[in-house]
Amino acid sequence: MKVIKLWLVLLFGLSLSVGITQAQNASVSGNNELSIDEKVERLLDKMTLKEKVGQLSLNVGDVINTGPTVNTKPSNKFDDLIRQGRVTGIFNTHGTAYLRRLQKIAVEDSRLKIPLLFGADVIHGFRTVLPIPLAEAASWDMKAVERSSQIAATEATAAGINFNFAPMVDITRDPRWGRIAEGAGEDPYLGSLVAAARVRGFQGDDLTAPNTLAACVKHFAAYGAPHGGREYNTVDMSERMLREIYLPPYKAAVDAGVATMMTSFNELNGIPATGNDFLLNQILRKEWGFQGMVVSDWQSILEMKVHGVGGSDKAVTKMAIEAGTDMDMEANLYRDVLPGLVKNGKVNTEVLDKSVRRVLKLKHKLGLFEDPYKYTNAEREKKDVMSKEHLVGALDIAKRCIVLLKNQNKLLPLKKDIKSLALIGPLAKNKQELNGTWSFFARSNEPVSMLEGIQKKVSKQTKIYVAEGCDFYSDSKAKFAEAINIAKKAEVVVMTLGESAVMNGEAASRTNIGLPGVQLELLKAIHATGKPIVLLLTNGRAMCLSWEDKNIPAILETWTLGTQTGNAIAEVLFGDYNPSGKLPVTFPRNVGQIPIYYNYKHTGRLYKGDYKEHKSRRIYLSKYRDVPNTPLYPFGYGLSYTTFKYGKVMLDKKQMKINETLNLSIQVKNTGKRAGEEVVQLYIRDLIGSVTRPVKELKGFKKIMLKPGESKKVQFQLTKKDFSFYRKDMSFGAEAGQFKIFVGTNSADLKEATFELID
Repeated sequence: MKVIKLWLVLLFGLSLSVGITQAQNASVSGNNELSIDEKVERLLDKMTLKEKVGQLSLNVGDVINTGPTVNTKPSNKFDDLIRQGRVTGIFNTHGTAYLRRLQKIAVEDSRLKIPLLFGADVIHGFRTVLPIPLAEAASWDMKAVERSSQIAATEATAAGINFNFAPMVDITRDPRWGRIAEGAGEDPYLGSLVAAARVRGFQGDDLTAPNTLAACVKHFAAYGAPHGGREYNTVDMSERMLREIYLPPYKAAVDAGVATMMTSFNELNGIPATGNDFLLNQILRKEWGFQGMVVSDWQSILEMKVHGVGGSDKAVTKMAIEAGTDMDMEANLYRDVLPGLVKNGKVNTEVLDKSVRRVLKLKHKLGLFEDPYKYTNAEREKKDVMSKEHLVGALDIAKRCIVLLKNQNKLLPLKKDIKSLALIGPLAKNKQELNGTWSFFARSNEPVSMLEGIQKKVSKQTKIYVAEGCDFYSDSKAKFAEAINIAKKAEVVVMTLGESAVMNGEAASRTNIGLPGVQLELLKAIHATGKPIVLLLTNGRAMCLSWEDKNIPAILETWTLGTQTGNAIAEVLFGDYNPSGKLPVTFPRNVGQIPIYYNYKHTGRLYKGDYKEHKSRRIYLSKYRDVPNTPLYPFGYGLSYTTFKYGKVMLDKKQMKINETLNLSIQVKNTGKRAGEEVVQLYIRDLIGSVTRPVKELKGFKKIMLKPGESKKVQFQLTKKDFSFYRKDMSFGAEAGQFKIFVGTNSADLKEATFELID
């Protein structure tokens, strides 16, 4: 057999990998003597119009739906479409047995033997659920972020998935928007680093490897800026804001080699993104040189009619394909309408062929033509999903995401031999909600609950009292009495409050971003007992916590951490891990301050005073009458169980030519009694520009570990790129002038120095 195979390879140049069928090997696309481009062209020449359009048509499977469902037939509904070459892949289904059956139909029963893509929304883990992306951004640890995506990719590919609709890289300045949970927060610099790290994690160094998959950056573009923070709403902004704030993470993902891009539901400046030639052809392809495939979001081609453009199926189909949307997700318009448009000359054949080429190249880059069954290995599915290695990794990542917001009188960490502890709240014993948004492949009983995590840490003599107190949705206070009773018995009360899994994520915008239901009233009732309280917050957005900050001595922002929630929280709660997370978003004092973000611009009527000085009279400056302009917790904020002292910002020059490098350093010392990590943050400000510039812009950070009493010189370098922006004429570059350099522990608590950039 080996001799026969070798003879065939030498004679015909065919790939004969184990599991590849004879029919598949006979396809010209499998000829290893040809380049991918040559293989694609030979295959394209053989394709009928319907087969070409089939490669642009993606349909939802039978397991999970993430939008209005079109197809409702049984699980064999795709068999005939696959045989006819009229579907490019299936998404939101999994399992090696089922997907292998579908792939077998594609590569054995269809005319051209083109393998299928199997897509899914693996946003923060598969069965092993990792922290939500916003939480991972709070780690400010790119190795942890990349590792998280590697774990997700390994498990997803073991279950048959090769095309992942992640990462979401949308910047948002409005925490009312539910999908803030899926991104990296408000800052384009941090967001860009996270985007690139997640792409590397999903795709690895070799896209043909069986434990990597094609990443899909979404949602292009500016999806995170809907008016009013309301999901799917209109987006309208200047090109300057688009390019400076919202586009950088997408560009970083493209530079990291992301394989695919997804369009967004929103319109931008009057044109829906799925049909937006300026976004897809001008910026993405011409300016950035993106060569990959673009897929629509769920039925977004069809939804352009609802936006009020096109007016017909034919019009929006033409608009989408000509703008550069290659693949139609679930609308079925490409399959049903596009052939007629091409036949009638309404859409040029070359436009169609460009899109087909991109899809076929993606399948080649994944190695699907060489081995279409590489992602359907049942043994790997058993071994890699929820492995011990992944659980260990998930715990390490999760604890790095936790942010210490307040620790009055050093209430934390708690002692493991504490005599008694009351655990109160709707999340005390809950498991299911800990998986969070976008956790379709998870199992509700697998997360480690907060109670379970605490039980593992405390001594056997510690008495733990538990009460739910209330739920997320009801206004009932019937369970308050039990909670108050156990609080009175305990030495310390740990409150487990926040959002349920469906209170953030897609279609989960909220106008009230305080604690939902009667949770705040429960917290106030427990506070009235006089017992010391530790508040554990589980949520997927910045929240309004003014009362909590004023009255509760210790607050931990734990976000939604996934499978290892209880263990991660317990490690921080009892001091086995010193919290090192920093906020990737600004926390407002109340919803009236929104949108609020650190990199705002000065106005001509800047106000720096205490708002209370002028509460009783009118003052014509940019301020509120009832609260300060400042946030409750600034971007980059996060405490530790130790303390850090910053020295002076030292610059190697006071004047820098535009093409030179500025070297700067600062001495940071651990002045406490515990070892701890600190995120040293670097910001700049251009004092005078041809257009106004933000008061601060993050341009670097370093996460360092310091032992008690240890000092470290932290060094940074800044170049022309760091000082560049879109100038008055919209050219990108630096301008000579005065700058401030800020270094510190968060965006508000900083040391500063000045220097001049000269021509």
